[in-house]
Amino acid sequence: MNAEAPVHDGAADAPVRFDTKIAVLLREDLETWQRLNVTAFLVSGLGSQLPEVIGEPYEDADGVPYLPMFRQPVLVFEGTKETLTAAHSRALSRALPRALFTSDLFATGHDGANRAAVRAVGTDALDLVGLAVYGPRNAVDKVLKGVRMHP
Repeated sequence: MNAEAPVHDGAADAPVRFDTKIAVLLREDLETWQRLNVTAFLVSGLGSQLPEVIGEPYEDADGVPYLPMFRQPVLVFEGTKETLTAAHSRALSRALPRALFTSDLFATGHDGANRAAVRAVGTDALDLVGLAVYGPRNAVDKVLKGVRMHP
């Protein structure tokens, strides 16, 4: 995927409009700890496979280095189970890079068990609680049609 440069007017603090979007869609009935956990897991998938979403490393005034983070905001949305299923179908039909989190993953304790839990269920039967997508703004907007921003 082509990661185009953000558009801005040159001012250091001016808002930047990116040609791409990182979005996380969470099921509305999750507990607070689940929302945070699912979001962290989902975005880690995008960052590990799409190097263009990662910015430069950070450094404080004393020269202490810090890891790089996403180069653009992550927008978080919420919706019903049905909304999540529809968004998943649209992401698949557009072949957008995506990460998923199913309800089964709350009962697993490590990465291998997570992958086995997802592998055991057919695409149409996945009990989705979270979905992350990345791609051109307009394509991600179409995937997220009908969802609302997380409060």
